[in-house]
Amino acid sequence: MRSDLKTVSVPVAGGDLAVEVAESESAPVLAIHGVTSNCRLWNWLRASAPELSLVMPDLRGRAGSFAVRGRSSLRQHAEDLVRVLDALGLGTVDVCGMSMGGFAAVELATGWPDRVRGLVLVDGGLPMVAPAGLTPEMLPAAFAPQLGRLQRPFESVDEYLAYFTRNSPLLDPADPLLRDNLAHDLDAAGRVRLSPEAVLSDAEDVFFGESGWLRLTVPVELVCAEWSAGPDTPPAYPDEALAGFRAQLPALRQPRRIPGTDHAATIMTHDGARVVADAIRAVTSGRG
Repeated sequence: MRSDLKTVSVPVAGGDLAVEVAESESAPVLAIHGVTSNCRLWNWLRASAPELSLVMPDLRGRAGSFAVRGRSSLRQHAEDLVRVLDALGLGTVDVCGMSMGGFAAVELATGWPDRVRGLVLVDGGLPMVAPAGLTPEMLPAAFAPQLGRLQRPFESVDEYLAYFTRNSPLLDPADPLLRDNLAHDLDAAGRVRLSPEAVLSDAEDVFFGESGWLRLTVPVELVCAEWSAGPDTPPAYPDEALAGFRAQLPALRQPRRIPGTDHAATIMTHDGARVVADAIRAVTSGRG
């Protein structure tokens, strides 16, 4: 990865958002991480496409933005991201969002269409297949595996790495990019900087909120996994859903499914990140 990385602080409602900016050759691309992640989710993209200039916020309630107060929602994230663009003097940008970050990207593109030039959605952003029988009241149980890491401090990054990869079979525990990503989660006491209230509020928006995805008019690239959580698990976007999206959304280009990946591995592996990088290049260059 290139070393020209800086962190800026952007005032938003309830506090200051931490934003990492990697300056390189391309026009800036706004990169939005997922519901339980942080801005270092894009480590693999930076390694695979060092020519990309990336604007990578820690969303409110996560990592460097953990202390930002107020209810989290897709709308609030979009408003925060507009503040980020304004603070950096950016008008219209291409946007890449992973998982819940894809839904925030759609909210930004439909609520502030003059700020988004094109979208890359990584296993998110368009309606997902929800677990059968899921209700808002069931979300704490559904997210118990992700939120379990908040119940204890970790003695070291290595201990946190071992804990995290037990439920992520396709991620490499020896990968230094993963170690850096997870280290960014932890505070000085070894606790994960992640607000459970923000996670559950955002998840409720993703699964039960209204989405304006059918109003998208900018070019949209969708990158999706073969599985959801490990080999042979059903994907968030089965083939029939992709066909339906293509029929309803003219702006959506042919989706890119990455074989041998699950949800996390679409961006937290080098193979996944290379496909995401190609999708970004396609949007930024205007080629499908």
